[in-house]
Amino acid sequence: MKNSILPFAFLLITLISSFQLTAQNFKSLDKSPMDVAAFPSSYKISDKIVKVIYSRPQLKGRDLVKLAPPEKIWRTGANEATEITFYKDVIFGGKPLNAGTYSLFTIPSLDGDWTVIINRAKNLWGSYYYKQDQDVIRVSGKASKIEENIEALSMTFEEDMTLKIGWGNTVVSVSIE
Repeated sequence: MKNSILPFAFLLITLISSFQLTAQNFKSLDKSPMDVAAFPSSYKISDKIVKVIYSRPQLKGRDLVKLAPPEKIWRTGANEATEITFYKDVIFGGKPLNAGTYSLFTIPSLDGDWTVIINRAKNLWGSYYYKQDQDVIRVSGKASKIEENIEALSMTFEEDMTLKIGWGNTVVSVSIE
């Protein structure tokens, strides 16, 4: 009886050890998880016009101006630069823009509208490798203050396809036609 239990116990210990090793290869959740906003927003509609992929940093008691400094180029999120794909030619903030995939940067402002930048570089970490000569267009994003506090950076598209970027008590809007 002891001889038949020993191989079974060895096999069981080996299996448990291999499961633990495999589980340890997975990273923990990102502190600024990725998210996607698209227009149309319904998941049932696959024929999108625009989609933005970004990471969602959280304020966690910190000041927005320290995380997105005024008058400095910002990746508009965390981790990699925000990526925006237009599946059709559009008018972005009043300027024509060809279909394609771009990086989206912003230049925050303390008391006025933000500069919203569509840049042709892709797969950039943060804004460290941003080059202004790669800008396709720069437009003014209408900044407004709201009463509520948006803890995690959020992006959405309104019914008229306006891109809304919200964080803290600031919302920046850019029209898309």
